[in-house]
Amino acid sequence: MPSLFLCRLFQLAVLPLALAIPPDTTQYNTRGSGINWKSCDLGLNETAPMQCGNLNVPLDYTDPHSKTKLELDLLRVKATKKPSKGSIILNFGGPGISGKADFAFYARQILGATGGYHDLVTFVPRGTDQTIRFSCYGTDEERSYASVLNPVIAGNSSDTAVGRIWAESRIFDATCGAVQNETGRFVGTAFVARDVMQIVDALDEDGMLRYWGVSYGTVLGETTAAMFPKRIDKMVLDGVVNPYEYYANREAELFTDTDKVLSGFCKGCVANPTNCALAGDKVTASELEASIYAFLDNLKFNPIIIPLPAPLYGYVVDYTTVKTLIFSSLYAPQVWHILAYRLKAIMTVDAEAIIAIATELLSGPPVLDAESMFGIKCSDASDPTANLADILPTIESRHRNSRIGGDTADHVVARCAGWKLPAKERYSGDFHVKTKNPLLVIGNTYDPVTPLASARNVSESFENAVLLQHDGYGHDSHPQASFCTAKAIRAYFVKGKLPKKGTKCAVDTTLFDGSDGWDKVLEKLDKDNHY
Repeated sequence: MPSLFLCRLFQLAVLPLALAIPPDTTQYNTRGSGINWKSCDLGLNETAPMQCGNLNVPLDYTDPHSKTKLELDLLRVKATKKPSKGSIILNFGGPGISGKADFAFYARQILGATGGYHDLVTFVPRGTDQTIRFSCYGTDEERSYASVLNPVIAGNSSDTAVGRIWAESRIFDATCGAVQNETGRFVGTAFVARDVMQIVDALDEDGMLRYWGVSYGTVLGETTAAMFPKRIDKMVLDGVVNPYEYYANREAELFTDTDKVLSGFCKGCVANPTNCALAGDKVTASELEASIYAFLDNLKFNPIIIPLPAPLYGYVVDYTTVKTLIFSSLYAPQVWHILAYRLKAIMTVDAEAIIAIATELLSGPPVLDAESMFGIKCSDASDPTANLADILPTIESRHRNSRIGGDTADHVVARCAGWKLPAKERYSGDFHVKTKNPLLVIGNTYDPVTPLASARNVSESFENAVLLQHDGYGHDSHPQASFCTAKAIRAYFVKGKLPKKGTKCAVDTTLFDGSDGWDKVLEKLDKDNHY
């Protein structure tokens, strides 16, 4: 995915019991009154013509007497082929992003991968953008002060870092709890799942859900499928999150393959020296990888000081900064040549290049998505605690699972552990569910944050679901296109055909070529009429 798909894990006490939801609950989910669509220009370099619409949904699904509504912003790309086969609802993950930029960027690819017979629909989820905007600060100035006073740090940056993270998290939780106490409990995933079904009803088609969810979008898909199993027509889960760990705030499995992705980065670099600034004479992949880890360890005690003119005078490049840069870049192999250039500049202390890199990374408006992510994710979390000792097993397991990424998001676990705004409704049922039609589950061989193991676990939970192994690097199937994977998705949505169990799809691009391979794959799909 593009830059919006990077760093999603980085921008994240007494908790009453959330309302448990039995499977196939449909209360207050009545037929909608339709959606008025009109052409619109998002100004986001759309790859297909866009239409915009709105839909009013209940703010609080647990209160049948409430008349308060929430207006959802929707986007649509019309099918390019006939006959129409209904709409596919898309969610690009997060949580905490609107999905508008992703939808604009990926519309052409998704039309090709789904066959072109479906309208594509996405919506701005509650808690993101302006849809019950979840912000923990009154002004950007307050947000900036907070980030300076309590910066996010990696858990292995020092022997006291985890304690600092825990203390900072208590401050963050208190801040968000005070600012968001009126609407902060209405943004949980169960409510978003109900919103999805409201959209299905308002589309006024066959009343069945067709869905493609990526990353956190798989949590939304898993939850919706578990709550409404009889209304699932087609569902693709791509870049799969383990829902059991997600809802328990015990996510350690997600770092299972992270170090393998860094190893792939180093192997690809050495194999393509003309496109990798880190490739040197006779350096091996294992030597390059060892040098990166050694450099990170040295940064703990010897951070780099970059001189700046007054009034700042200097900038510190530390362990957390470089660790986060590397880990977030592992999501997208099509930018690994850029990561190599940046790492080379940092490791050789090229001050001019480092200043340029920092300026590029820090430019732009303040990021609100981080607070939205915590608002949604943490409101879903169960098992609250006021004791650091209760989350240490999860943190330690994450650290063991991955040297490069395991400590980069300890603050997420810590903040969710003491969250003060539990969702009004939280799915607490099982995921061993039989849906009306089976799901297609896609897992990458080398995914830094949603490992193949999670995809396998989910495919074995939902009855008759089929796992397709996308044999590539990066987060979900998009960063490295595969004709085999795209063709399987197309056959599933158009014909209802699932791939054979054990299917493993090669990708149609190579590491360090700077391409995601989609132009080639879309061209092949246009010429191929076999489903």
